[in-house]
Formats: sequence, structure tokens, C-alpha cells
Amino acid sequence: MSSVEYALDSGAIFPRDAQAAASHRRASVDAPFLAAVRGEKPSRRPIWMMRQAGRSLPEYRAVRKDVGMLEACFDADLVAEITMQPVRRHDADAAILFSDIVVPLKAAGVDLDIVPGRGPVVSNPIQTIDAVRGLPIVEREQLDPIVQGIGGILGELRADQVLIGFAGAPFTVASYLVEGGPSKNHEVTKSLMYSHPDIWHALMRQLTPTIVRFLQMQVEAGVDAIQLFDSWAGYLTARDYRQFVAPYTAEIFQAIKPYGVPMIHFGVGTGELLGEMAIVGPDVVGVDWRVPMDAAAARVKAALEHAHPTAKPEVKAKALQGNLDPAVLFAGEDVVTEHIRRINAEADRAIERGQARGHIFNLGHGVLPNTDPDAITRAFEEVHRS
Repeated sequence: MSSVEYALDSGAIFPRDAQAAASHRRASVDAPFLAAVRGEKPSRRPIWMMRQAGRSLPEYRAVRKDVGMLEACFDADLVAEITMQPVRRHDADAAILFSDIVVPLKAAGVDLDIVPGRGPVVSNPIQTIDAVRGLPIVEREQLDPIVQGIGGILGELRADQVLIGFAGAPFTVASYLVEGGPSKNHEVTKSLMYSHPDIWHALMRQLTPTIVRFLQMQVEAGVDAIQLFDSWAGYLTARDYRQFVAPYTAEIFQAIKPYGVPMIHFGVGTGELLGEMAIVGPDVVGVDWRVPMDAAAARVKAALEHAHPTAKPEVKAKALQGNLDPAVLFAGEDVVTEHIRRINAEADRAIERGQARGHIFNLGHGVLPNTDPDAITRAFEEVHRS
């Protein structure tokens, strides 16, 4: 691969050398995570958990004492330490970069903070075309602490462990900006989307280069895979997703694809959107706990066959990630074991039928704050035994 260029409307994405970026990655090609993505038989079933680096760990609470969330996200030493804590404790097959979806916005100069007990809060919500035009696009040097943190992580991971970078997808990031913070119903977001589609599309076009640049920076710093979180996409209909979201999400995946790293797409409550989310271009589709893995695989396969009827068979199936209900970790070891084995059997059936390429075990959302860390470790051990 040689240099690639993406001409987004803002002109913010400039040529990057994907081949040079690949030279920074140090994970073995046989790492279980990477083998599963390719559809090969991994040496063990890979597992990592969303929010595995978080409030469930006493060591996390210790290093975060008196340190704000965003302050920690821009401290290279803390980024590396917090990312590695669950990997050391649970023998995870993948580390997920400690960060937050609003980090690139904060780095670019957007006035926002992460308020304990509430989440990201934006001082001046974006609801007019002038506000959209004034939204800054992140510069690479503004992300230097994250680059340095990635370097610290790579020096500690084993060759069979991968580092996953991530970013928030445009719809979810836009929702925080429009609502001014978390929302239960996203009524302000949807109202803007429906009544002022010109403003909505302008906002999505303005956000896309920042998200691409944030992911490019992580890949160029050496991450082995990326995950694009569309946490709130489950509030949309399939028609709305196709019209208001899919073109921008697809553009992001298209921009990262030449780097050759696996790309995961995940959202909460997106059972009815799994096919749409597969079509936009990821290699792996994340599944929350509401849909059985084999049913999810069938939905994804059907959507891909409809979208690409003449494509090669490998294009018509994706690897799947998921999908233990986080609450099950509170139910005792026997119950956790039962659910893990059920999920693995569902995924294996999908693979045998040619409806999925591989399986990466994960939760159907994130680790809950009060989860017993030992219960998490035992879950990792059970998955590795299966």
C-alpha cells in the first residue's frame, strides 16, 4: 500500500502513509484476536471486555483518586497504566485504549467536561448552522499525549495481545453536542435531524474529519485494531440510519481501511440495525446481549448478501463480537459459565453455517462499576478453556 488521500468536505484529511503506519504494529499475526477476525482457528478463543479498564478495578480507583476523567485521558502515563491494568489482571487478549469519545473534541478546544455521575456535558450545545461552522477540527499535535500513551502500552503488551483504539461514531458524538449532554430520548437530536436536515448533515460533515483524524493518529501510533462506538444508534430506525448516519460512518471506515487493521463497529440496542451496521464497512460487528449470536449472524449475512450479491463468499460474512449480558457477572460462577457456553455455541453454529467468520468474546455492553473483579477473571478463564 502507498499513500492514501481522502477529500472530505472540510479538507481536513491529508495524505498519510499506511505502509509506514503498519511498521509500528508489533502484535503477532497469530494473535488469537487477529486470527478470529480473519476467520481462522485461533489458539484460544479471544476475549476482551468493554470498560474492562474502569471502576470495577480497585487499582483503577486508586490511580484515578482526585484525577478528573479528561485529565487522566490526556496524561500519557495514566493512559498507559489504566489501559494495562485489566490486561495484567485478567489475561485479556486485547487491551482497549483508555480514552473517551469526547477526547478529540476536547483536544480541539470544544468547551466540555465529563461530570461524575452524568457523563459528557457541553457548555454550548450545537444547534445552529453558525455553531456547526464554528466547531473546530482537531489538529494532530493536540493529540500528542494519546500518542505517547500508546507508546507506553505497546512496550508492555505480549506479542499475542493486541491494542484496540477507538472513537465515537458521528451520530453518538453529534447527539452529545446537540443535547449538551447525555439524553434518555434524544429528542433534541432527532428534532434537529428531522426538521433541519441541512444543519444535521453539515454537523456530520464537520465531525467526520475529526473522528477520522483521531483514528488515524491511533493507527499510526501503533494500535492493532480500532472500534467505532455508535452507542446511541439503537434509538434510530433503519431508514433513519441509512439516511442520516450511514454515509458518514462508511466514510470513516473507508478512510481507515487502507491501514489494514481490523475495524469493529458496535452500538447498544442495535439488533434491528446489525445488517445496516455491517454494510458500512467494518470487519467485525459487535452484538449486544439482546440478540443471540447465531440470529445476529444470520441478519448480518442476509444484509451483506443483499448489498453485495455478486461478491466473494468472504465478503458476505463478518466476524462477530459479543455478547454476555454484563449483569450476568453478578449471578454466580455457575450461571456465568452456563451463559458463556451458550454464547460460544451460538457463535460456533454461525461459523459452521458460514454466517460468521470468527468470534471474539465480549460483553453486550460495558463492565458495570460494581462488578467483582474476580468474577471477571473467572469469566476470562472460562472463555479461554472453551
